[in-house]
Amino acid sequence: MKVLHLESGLHLYGGAKQVLYIMQGLTQRGIENQLLCARGSAIGPTAESAGIETHYFKSRKGLGFSLYKEIQQTLQNQHPDLLHVHSRRLGADFWGGRAARKMGIPSIVSRRVDNPEARWIVALKYRPYRRVIAISEGIRRVLLAAGMPPDKVITVRSAINYKEISSTCDRTAFQAQFHLRDARLTIGVIAQLIERKGHRHLIRILPELLVSHPGLRVIFFGQGPKQSALQASVDNLGLSAYVTFAGFREDLLDWLGCLDLVVHPADKEGLGVSLVQAAAASRPIVATQAGGMPEIVRDHFNGLLVEPGNTTALLAAVHQLLSDPGMRQTMGHHGRQLVADEFSTEVMVEGNLACYRALLNLPSQPSTDP
Repeated sequence: MKVLHLESGLHLYGGAKQVLYIMQGLTQRGIENQLLCARGSAIGPTAESAGIETHYFKSRKGLGFSLYKEIQQTLQNQHPDLLHVHSRRLGADFWGGRAARKMGIPSIVSRRVDNPEARWIVALKYRPYRRVIAISEGIRRVLLAAGMPPDKVITVRSAINYKEISSTCDRTAFQAQFHLRDARLTIGVIAQLIERKGHRHLIRILPELLVSHPGLRVIFFGQGPKQSALQASVDNLGLSAYVTFAGFREDLLDWLGCLDLVVHPADKEGLGVSLVQAAAASRPIVATQAGGMPEIVRDHFNGLLVEPGNTTALLAAVHQLLSDPGMRQTMGHHGRQLVADEFSTEVMVEGNLACYRALLNLPSQPSTDP
């Protein structure tokens, strides 16, 4: 079996990392993988260094029909058995299926966001695909509500290599790295600085949290277009001494175990790979009930869930966990086990491979994962 994977994102964020995990796992199982990605993207060189044959298209806004032609040309040159589209940037989820249908090649698309779309858009976008893989049950429910046939949408959750994530912490190095000498408790928010991630909700309740927890510090890991606005809010509230904007960190996994609590106050979220990483690092989590987050944050098991945008509930949940070290430790332990049981890369790769085989009418085979 030969699979061409299409990933149009520029950065090596959660979604692109999932593509790498899938390709690496499939390669171990004897599947030939190729990658089509944007020139200048981070995933291209990374995939090449892993021995995956990589092809590039020109990355620019408004590609439209020219992207369709580039995908079609790659399919014609490489003759894969299957096209798997992994992202929507530049309209890749729209054009990929159409290019594959034109070439007579079956295609699958992964859906990673839970934002509702009009029924006619969903029908138009996904009509050429044989299957849509939702990365959470929350996303699958959104698609079904928009009229997608139940037998066309399957759930294969995003995953991580949890074995490479440790819960240990070099606290001295952590405090020096992020200038936290006076910190007693540290909250981490791991998300792009965009509106739907809900950073503003945590900023809004921070003054009240500091009354009860004066040694509290918050680190925002990530980058994005809302950074200036969020920084202005922090400054206007006189919180600049308590909040650090750490940017996108390649070494994030080195510091996860040092966080006392991870908070993800998102208004919308497909699943949240950062939450899977946090749970793997044995961190307790406060998140919202939106999208697929309840699938990785089980309320009162490995974290607490609140209604999206409800800052009163958010304040109470964060305060409860900051005030109870024993609860944080127990929830952290539960989170690590949950990831091992349900969110491992092995489970994700097998789920994708089972979809491929069913689509191509190939017999199921036992896992050859070493």
